[in-house]
Amino acid sequence: MQNSSVNLRHEARRMSCAIIAAVIFAVNIKTFVRAGGLYPSGFNGVTLLVQQIGTQFFGIAIPFSLINLPLNAIPAFISFKYLGPKFTVSSCCVVVLTSLLTDFIPSQPITYDPLLISIFGGLINGLAASLCLIGNTSGGGTDFIAILVSEKRGRDIWNYILAGNAVLLTVAGLLFGWDAALYSIIFQFTCTQTIQILHQRYKKHTLFIVTRHPAKVYEEIKNFTHHSATQFTGKGCYSQDELTLLYSVVSREEAKLLIKKVKEVDPSAFINIIKTDYINGRFYHRTDY
Repeated sequence: MQNSSVNLRHEARRMSCAIIAAVIFAVNIKTFVRAGGLYPSGFNGVTLLVQQIGTQFFGIAIPFSLINLPLNAIPAFISFKYLGPKFTVSSCCVVVLTSLLTDFIPSQPITYDPLLISIFGGLINGLAASLCLIGNTSGGGTDFIAILVSEKRGRDIWNYILAGNAVLLTVAGLLFGWDAALYSIIFQFTCTQTIQILHQRYKKHTLFIVTRHPAKVYEEIKNFTHHSATQFTGKGCYSQDELTLLYSVVSREEAKLLIKKVKEVDPSAFINIIKTDYINGRFYHRTDY
């Protein structure tokens, strides 16, 4: 019964994040992106580019949803197979709701200054993408691919996605001028850095815990994070007491809460936290998508 309640809250949180993020994506497109003629990363940028090509070269106004939804079909299928139905369904909700709202919300530009649009539009877009990831969902498209690769390799690849968007911006620059394409680089870079700051799932911390109660501390590490630890026995140089050093690697989001739990079982524990750039070997990854 308790597990059902926890799962229900988790799914409610997931869908709430998906809906709020979709609204933010759509509003950002109609207030900042369209006003600056910018191209976001991924399939949203491709969709806007195709729309502009249709309007300027063929005189056809193509709905956003008519392009964006088919583009997401194959990545959604791959996501359903490898990341699971719950994650994929919530991500598809983001894609569908963003597409429909973008078609129906009227344009309300806040500013026409391209630099302000690039910076603040990128921040807002990054906030929406981070909200998706925090809720264990995504904005669809290239996010499906990024998360799948991150799960397999245990590291983020957002900077690689930024590099991949160079093709999109090159085409846009050749067709419609380089100003919007270059400002789009600022937009995408700001968005990417915002995601890296706000989303902590793939950032790791190494904990060195000096304790007199290694068994209790290890139980907290194992039960809370599902990670193990390596134990070293030593002696305090000042106190000459027998002490134990526990070494463990956990995610950044787990580290803060784990420290509190360690302090509950051993208030005198000494904890050293080191940022970890890369790990190689067996490491537990959450698969709660």
